[in-house]
Amino acid sequence: MRSHRSQPGDLDSTHDGRNRAAVDSALRWFRKYGRIFRVSLIERLHYRGDFFFSTILRFLPMLTTILLWRAVYIGAAESGRRDLAGFRYEEMVAYLLLVNISRMFSSMPGLAGGMARDIRDGSLKKYLLQPLDMVSYLLAYRVAHKTAYIVTSFLPYAALFASCWSFFDTFPDGATGWLAYAASLILAFVIGFHFEACVGMVGFWLLEVSSLLYGIMTLNYFLSGHMFPLDLLPPAWVAVLRALPTQYLAYFPAAVFLGKIRGDDLAWGLAVGVAWAVGLMLLSRGLYKIGLRRYSAFGG
Repeated sequence: MRSHRSQPGDLDSTHDGRNRAAVDSALRWFRKYGRIFRVSLIERLHYRGDFFFSTILRFLPMLTTILLWRAVYIGAAESGRRDLAGFRYEEMVAYLLLVNISRMFSSMPGLAGGMARDIRDGSLKKYLLQPLDMVSYLLAYRVAHKTAYIVTSFLPYAALFASCWSFFDTFPDGATGWLAYAASLILAFVIGFHFEACVGMVGFWLLEVSSLLYGIMTLNYFLSGHMFPLDLLPPAWVAVLRALPTQYLAYFPAAVFLGKIRGDDLAWGLAVGVAWAVGLMLLSRGLYKIGLRRYSAFGG
């Protein structure tokens, strides 16, 4: 009785077969969710008028914010201070304008609440009965939503920044600086999406989550640096908040643009942001799989 030994050619063919299967699986994933992106983009573009006018209305509070900080800096000047935590008045206004760009990428209105609602009323089963992954589907949908929003709101934002151009006397350093800023905006989207997805997964364990979501989003608004730069807080607080993923939702991209984060600090910040993005991706997937084990569908 002869034993069969694997030849090097057999191992190579097996390895090649596995590689081809992995590539085919990845291509099928991109084709499937690419179609979802395309359909969602068409659907979102029907709301371009709403995006356009809501963007204009969103700028109105900026006027009061600028006037508020102007009063703050006038008071600081009377006591002999020209800057607050390293931010001059012009840089503060520029920061508050840039935060709107950061939030354009990182904010996910209705994502966590919609996921929790789908879990509660049984609508989640539509993802289980079809060859669709809920997280991947919602990711493709959000990419389409952001694309439509950025395209339709480009003119209002261009007009706003043109009118406030005098506040910008600092820009990213060369091509490397602009690439770092673009990378920070991509991180803002990825971290923002998966952070809200993780929050939405709470619906697997809690029936009513609206109050919890409101509390988390309100706290997130403060911790992300949307209201003001994190540098204005006491040093101990700054150290803690810069270690959290929330800083990448608003503060970090704006600080990169203004040159407040440079050199090794910039490289370290981007590396930590990538780590948070991967960690939140894995956490959202893990929570989804664990939640499905205890999920019982009901409703329409």
